[in-house]
Amino acid sequence: MSEQPNTPSAPAAHRRAVKAVIPAAGMATRFLPATKAVPKELFPVVDRPVLEYIVGEAASAGIRDVLLVTGKGKTAMVDHFDRRADAEERLLAKGDLVRLAAVRRPEELADIYTCRQPEPLGLGHAVGCAESHVGDQPFAVLLADEFTDEGDPLLSDMIELQAQKGGIVLAFIEVPWEEVSRYGVASVEPTDVEDVVRVTGLVEKPAREDAPSNLIVVGRYVLPSTIFEAIRKTEPGAGGEIQLTDAMVRLLDEGTPVHGIVFRRIRHDTGQPVGYLQALVRLACQREDIGPELRGWLKNFVNTELS
Repeated sequence: MSEQPNTPSAPAAHRRAVKAVIPAAGMATRFLPATKAVPKELFPVVDRPVLEYIVGEAASAGIRDVLLVTGKGKTAMVDHFDRRADAEERLLAKGDLVRLAAVRRPEELADIYTCRQPEPLGLGHAVGCAESHVGDQPFAVLLADEFTDEGDPLLSDMIELQAQKGGIVLAFIEVPWEEVSRYGVASVEPTDVEDVVRVTGLVEKPAREDAPSNLIVVGRYVLPSTIFEAIRKTEPGAGGEIQLTDAMVRLLDEGTPVHGIVFRRIRHDTGQPVGYLQALVRLACQREDIGPELRGWLKNFVNTELS
């Protein structure tokens, strides 16, 4: 592994996150029975699994050290990033260099490590499982069911903002006001940078009339190592789970700065069936090899069978 740019003597607020944690231990009950044997993170978006897009997002932001927090029945996720010498040899013999490059790509993206979450005790608990791997440096958390378009700078921008400001950096999107009761919502103040806000509070699933804004937290975080102590002090909430939001609120109340970036570009949310299908169709339509044929079929399908 290449030498990391952070040094022990660097001030904590100015150390740059060089590790990522991807919590991926859940069963994904919305997709049962498909997820009974196949991790949802390996569901294909055309010919690449969701998880590869997410690890690729981390790699594009300069992160080469990725920890998967896994659970029972999730070993195939790690296998995807191992070398498949037999497949490579067969493709090389056939002269299929395009597929050969695609097969090799996952193993070249990042150094993949794993740890097990023994029980599904919530996102906060899953992040806490990463403490021994992360150590005392800031780190990124990428939820395993959403990703941005390839090359989008959201995570890079979040890491840079955290290196400048320290503390916590979150990603937000705006939703219609009638939907705020389904999400974690932030109260914010503007800064002198467009789409960068200072967070003054976080509220989980507020009623429409009580919501401080229509900015909801989405699945990208850059966190300081102090989050681990906050998680240990956080009592289980609804469903007996330890919530990451509760731990972040604890740090906010103790004076840790919290900033957010309002994201206004495309975000693919594969955490529920409709979002997964939307991501699949959108990315398939963008492909040069299959996009034109698929777009033509979709137009005909909509005009003839759905009219």
